[in-house]
Amino acid sequence: MIEERFSALTAVLERLGAQVPRIEGWGRHLAAVLDGGGRLLACGNGGSAAEAQHLTGELVGRFVNDRQPLSAIALHADTSAATAIVNDYGEHEVFARQVRAHGRPGDVLVALSTSGRSQNVCAAAKIAQKAGLTTWALTGPLPNALAAVCDDVIAVDAPHTGTVQEAHLAVVHALCAALDEALGVPS
Repeated sequence: MIEERFSALTAVLERLGAQVPRIEGWGRHLAAVLDGGGRLLACGNGGSAAEAQHLTGELVGRFVNDRQPLSAIALHADTSAATAIVNDYGEHEVFARQVRAHGRPGDVLVALSTSGRSQNVCAAAKIAQKAGLTTWALTGPLPNALAAVCDDVIAVDAPHTGTVQEAHLAVVHALCAALDEALGVPS
């Protein structure tokens, strides 16, 4: 079973090599946004929330080498706001309402969902689009609802949720490396 999982992950990572130009483009775009005073918002549920927070942590802190802190918010991490929104407006609004509060035209939303069907993540992407944010999705296999409502997507075709999430972490780290390179941060 473990060997099968490692084999599946290896195959997925090999296929992700085709996404390098897209990830480099995302990195350049994000560098311009963040260097210009914009921010990144990220959202997801469960393991995807952990990946979203991992991404924002790398940006506010550092990825490899020291650089200025960058504005990045994991929308699930403000538990007081999130639980108040769920209580008052319902779980489908938990991220969308925060996008309305924090997102500005030109900012970037990274939306993560292994299934691509998370209603609250899809709602956030739709609101972000209307507000003028760039929307990028990290999902599992296509087709899915989240990919359909975002400007761009990296879809991981893998049979297991864990493999999709492991690949998403590799994309997150590659995006951070591309961002740092675009900012001129030594590697």
